[in-house]
Amino acid sequence: MFEAAELGRTLPKEKYEAELPKLRARLVQAQLALKATQSQVVVIISGVDGAGKGEVVHRLNEWLDPRGVDTHAFDVPSDEERERPYFWRFWRTLPPRGRVGIFFGSWYTDPIIRKVYGETDITELDAALKRICSVERTLAEDGTIFVKLWFHLSKKAQFQRLHDLENNPHTHWRVLPTDWKHHKLYDKFEKTAERVIRLTDTGHAPWHIIESTDHRHRDLIAGRLLADALESVIEGRALKRSRKPTLPKLKPTANEDATILDQVDLDQDISDRKYKKRRAKHQSHWNRLVWEAHEKKISNVIVFEGWDASGKGSSIRRVTEAMDARLYRIIPVAAPTEEERAHHYLWRFWRSLPRDGRVTIFDRSWYGRILVERVEGYATSEEWMRAYGELNDFEEQLAEHGIALHKFWIHISKEEQLARFKKRELVPYKRYKITDEDWRNRKKWDTYKAAVNDMITHTSTAAAPWTIIPGNDKRFARIQILKTLTERLEKKL
Repeated sequence: MFEAAELGRTLPKEKYEAELPKLRARLVQAQLALKATQSQVVVIISGVDGAGKGEVVHRLNEWLDPRGVDTHAFDVPSDEERERPYFWRFWRTLPPRGRVGIFFGSWYTDPIIRKVYGETDITELDAALKRICSVERTLAEDGTIFVKLWFHLSKKAQFQRLHDLENNPHTHWRVLPTDWKHHKLYDKFEKTAERVIRLTDTGHAPWHIIESTDHRHRDLIAGRLLADALESVIEGRALKRSRKPTLPKLKPTANEDATILDQVDLDQDISDRKYKKRRAKHQSHWNRLVWEAHEKKISNVIVFEGWDASGKGSSIRRVTEAMDARLYRIIPVAAPTEEERAHHYLWRFWRSLPRDGRVTIFDRSWYGRILVERVEGYATSEEWMRAYGELNDFEEQLAEHGIALHKFWIHISKEEQLARFKKRELVPYKRYKITDEDWRNRKKWDTYKAAVNDMITHTSTAAAPWTIIPGNDKRFARIQILKTLTERLEKKL
């Protein structure tokens, strides 16, 4: 695979200086045009130690308008990063639409290092690469353009480069002890890198192997590849993300079309005396388990979805009043902000994930993509249809990190919702809870019901099952939620 990058290519200084002004003009013009698109460009800088990756990063920042570039160097993960799922540190640094992100080091670094040093086997490496391909596909389908650059040196050329740098008083600081250690493991690195590139070289995120013996040749090729990618966005050759909403391909359920929600017994209730007794019992149990999870560095993510006026807020209060305020955070999810719309829809949820041992409660969640956005036509058919797989993959990553994920849909009848709407209008301190949007959504009850049925069918998995809570009796619903939380977390512990 790397033979074509060991041919000894060079570029005379005169030719380099003649080509550079044209290349820089291309880059800046294309970068400016990128601002008007719905795409972002992610440049991944990887390759052999001593190949000049850092120099390329500096060069690209010099050639581009720095006001439109986000550069991130990924080194050893911080405590904050280790206490969250692996891809958290990358998702939170993704550039918004219209910008260029340069990743010096990336999600490829750790799998390669761990395999070379024998910390993982070939099966675990392939599993990591499969996850990377899934993440890159998810981002590419949303409009992200990848420029993946692998800078290569032969074993002999790497030795000479490290030797020259080390013996130069102006550059000796650039050679780290790990560089020579990695040189001794060159053959293992090359074999692993070849497999990594082969298994992650896809149509939506291809690799470009660049011979790095000559710095002028190396820099010019890297610049040209980036210019090509930027221009491809403008010219429409790359995958573009349509922002024009389309009518959802979803029909209301007919009376004879049974759904999962139709199987829920909404007549279940509980007396006030039993409610108070069981609430105290389950809250005490929940408090103890949350502290135990905190000590064991196990985090909890709790998702509340349900009909308008189904009692999500009051249920959340019964959960949090049994917890130390230092351990939890509530994320109320509304329409995305301008900053959030400039990223993939999962970005705002990735960055809100808790550290190990903490609890994050989402009052509505990432399921808006296949509920509100689907029904109201804010997402195209293509976008919400592929979201099922994206959401399952996202939740699988949470589970793999050890997060206890709890998902609740609180179900009430249409008649009960109407009664609660009218009551809210009559009670002054509850009036703010009822809006015109709530009444509009109610008119689409059957359409939302069909969407909920599809949601549960496609996203209730072994790693992240849905729990449907009968909610006509609020007290019964709260007890069922507390009971489910304690049972699942106890099992996790």
